[in-house]
Amino acid sequence: MRASHLPRAASKPFETRERCVITELLNSAESPAASLAEARVRPGVVTEGHALGVDEAYVITQGEGCMELDGRRFAVQAGDAVTIPAGVAQRIENTGAGDLVFLCLCTPRFTPDTYRPLEGDAP
Repeated sequence: MRASHLPRAASKPFETRERCVITELLNSAESPAASLAEARVRPGVVTEGHALGVDEAYVITQGEGCMELDGRRFAVQAGDAVTIPAGVAQRIENTGAGDLVFLCLCTPRFTPDTYRPLEGDAP
């Protein structure tokens, strides 16, 4: 990897099929080793069950919820981190009164072709 400056690397927040709002903070072919995004899940929402073709880590920065990994459920709250190996089925539920906010670090970087939906109109 070479050193680079990526002006205005962050995207505008956008809604996803996953039922959350994503702001990509870093996701560029100029930095293929990793991507970083902020996810926001509204109260009472459960994200779409899915798996990624890349490793992922969540760092919960605000709120509380219930994480599900390959059918195992556990509570998460601000200050917690969760590591999710590539291919693991996952979803998260916001169980609090305010937004659940977390950082998503993907290694290597997330690209849409790495997303595999596991419910609904999954291909």
